[in-house]
Amino acid sequence: MASTSHPVVFTTQTPYPLPPQMFMIPTTWSRYQLSQLVNKAISLPKPIPFDFLLRGHLLKSSLAEWCTQNAVGEEETLEIEYIESVLPPQKISDFPHNDWVSSVSCQLEQHFLTASYDGQLRAFDYTQNQIWSSTIHGAPITSFCIVPFASVDSHLIVTASHDLTAQLTKVSLNSVKETKHLATFHLHTQPLSAVSSNSSGSQILTSSWDSLIGLWDTVVPDVDEVPEPTTGDRKKRRKVEEDRPKRKAPLMVLKSHTARVSGVVFNDEKTAYSCGFDSTIRSWDLEHGVCANIITASERPFSSISLAPSSAPSTLLASSTDRTISQYDFRDPNPLASVILTHPATPSCIRRSPTHPHQILSGAYDGIARIWDLRSVKSATPVASFKVWDGEKKVLGVDWTAGGIVGIAGEGGLGVWKVAGDSPA
Repeated sequence: MASTSHPVVFTTQTPYPLPPQMFMIPTTWSRYQLSQLVNKAISLPKPIPFDFLLRGHLLKSSLAEWCTQNAVGEEETLEIEYIESVLPPQKISDFPHNDWVSSVSCQLEQHFLTASYDGQLRAFDYTQNQIWSSTIHGAPITSFCIVPFASVDSHLIVTASHDLTAQLTKVSLNSVKETKHLATFHLHTQPLSAVSSNSSGSQILTSSWDSLIGLWDTVVPDVDEVPEPTTGDRKKRRKVEEDRPKRKAPLMVLKSHTARVSGVVFNDEKTAYSCGFDSTIRSWDLEHGVCANIITASERPFSSISLAPSSAPSTLLASSTDRTISQYDFRDPNPLASVILTHPATPSCIRRSPTHPHQILSGAYDGIARIWDLRSVKSATPVASFKVWDGEKKVLGVDWTAGGIVGIAGEGGLGVWKVAGDSPA
């Protein structure tokens, strides 16, 4: 390029906007100089590092190199969007387990909850002490969720297991550690893959390898809704019945998938989404118990699903065994993947950022967690990545708090990381 400067206008969705004006930027500048310019122009008391997006690409070179590669003329005004940089996450601690950890939650203040293949739930505090554990299932727990519950002293947790059941458990983590097994959910004939709660805590969804989805309420019945097999001494059986959790039946059985259902999530109180090994994503009308819409992706078995980090109520993300995470929008009459994030290994889990509306966290079977910005998908690279444990130990679950704490569950137990600068604006 003959010119040594280029006309540029800056845009941003961060809380740090520049006044609308045109800048003449030296074409030798790259990300570092542009970040200095923005910080100086908005007079921030503490410098914030920024990254820069041009036509969906993160700027990795000088402006001159980018313009040459993209055939941008010297008179064309460039629109550059700046976003807050994600600094390399820093490891805080490891929490070893005796078996694989399938799922983690960081949502309880000052606590980490984990579910393991040994059938146990565990709670750790921020001083790295295990403060509670309980055997919930006699087989691996594949998923759990915290059910919204109006109590400061106790929590409701639903677990899904290879023992063909889900279980509702009441847990107290205060000075008196208590566990009460309230109810077991009976429908499925093959291992359960996922469990999800709605925002009010009134209903639960379970998904299973048997191609079925169960819709349940969280009311604990006075008597069993599903009969228990009659074996053993009658008097002993009556005493056991008084102590054991009640057996619940589903409100509805959602049938449409033709293979293993790998993930399910509430969208709101009336709709839900699921994905499966039949290479489909399905939306559900929970009032009538019917499949409302289907997205078919040829030869793309889906392994997990999550709502997308945006205000669009019908946008979701799904990971697949073809090593991709794809974004779909059910509002489109012919929905195709609008975003495809390619991984070197099969992605196993997705978590949207609680504070940044364009960021997601993914875990994969190569033992690496990655943070992506959905505005820079054309760059096809994460904005940050970190190897959780030594060796290639699979990541099976992730969670992310508003304070920037990231919990990673998998073959290496639980790893806790801090995403620098990740806090509400």
